[in-house]
Amino acid sequence: MRSLKQNVLLFLKGIAMGAADVVPGVSGGTIAFVSGIYIELIESIKSLNIRALKVLKTQGLAAAWNHINGSFLVVLLSGVLTSLFSLAVVMQFLLAEHPLPLWSFFVGLIVGSVIYLLRQHPFTHWRDGLLFVFGIVAAWGISVAPAVQLEGTHTTMFFAGSIALCAMILPGISGSFILVLLGLYPVFIGAIADFQIDVLMVFGIGGILGLMIFSRLLSWLLAHFEVSVIATMCGFLVGSLTIIWPWKQVLDSVLSHSGKTIVLASQNLWPSEFLQLVGKDPQTLVSVSAMVFGLVLVLGLEYVGSQYQDKSL
Repeated sequence: MRSLKQNVLLFLKGIAMGAADVVPGVSGGTIAFVSGIYIELIESIKSLNIRALKVLKTQGLAAAWNHINGSFLVVLLSGVLTSLFSLAVVMQFLLAEHPLPLWSFFVGLIVGSVIYLLRQHPFTHWRDGLLFVFGIVAAWGISVAPAVQLEGTHTTMFFAGSIALCAMILPGISGSFILVLLGLYPVFIGAIADFQIDVLMVFGIGGILGLMIFSRLLSWLLAHFEVSVIATMCGFLVGSLTIIWPWKQVLDSVLSHSGKTIVLASQNLWPSEFLQLVGKDPQTLVSVSAMVFGLVLVLGLEYVGSQYQDKSL
């Protein structure tokens, strides 16, 4: 039984996880790692199974609640949802009005996440280095492939939810980043900001089903190939930096049925090239500062987490 102080701390960890998954940078899984609740989170999600229903039927509600670690899940999920709904409007505004510093901040978050994860899980075999390179190449391949821009229908949001929420519990890849790759991030943020119940319900149902399946696979993979899994995810994150690089020149775009601009092709630029070719202020100082802040934020969380763990020993 957790104390009030422990529940408040768990709620704050949920807020941090939700904040991480609103932006396509550091993942909620990484936050769970840093804050020391990752294993409990995976095991709690795994416990949402048929056995829980059997316990409910034979032993009652209290036993079933304990079986699924209900208090842990409810407090943590409350923090995640609080963060999601409170930050969505802010994110929508920043994406529209201050895209360069925002994407720069995401870059810093990703670099910091990679450094943190590789410190925690250094390579132990040549295979891990190979998988790291594979992850970089795979993400780079996605970045140069024809752009994927899906319409935010109920069907696409269902499958996007199943993929994105699975990514949320992966240490190293953000669920929101998956939505960016699919072209559905603005749809998701807009649904939260405008409280579109139908879209959120479909997204959530897909996410729950995906989590119940994927948590079992992830638990097995991490138990048997932890370093290799982390190496692959870190490689994917490094390769993804080309996708979220702030300074881009749009080479080809179209208007969707909803009136939104869909970028079909673009090239990355240095800030000086951005000013010359795009004709807009690259906001270099602010953007680089945001990048450094994102990096320091993740490494600061790592430091705080290590200090907390040292005191608990």
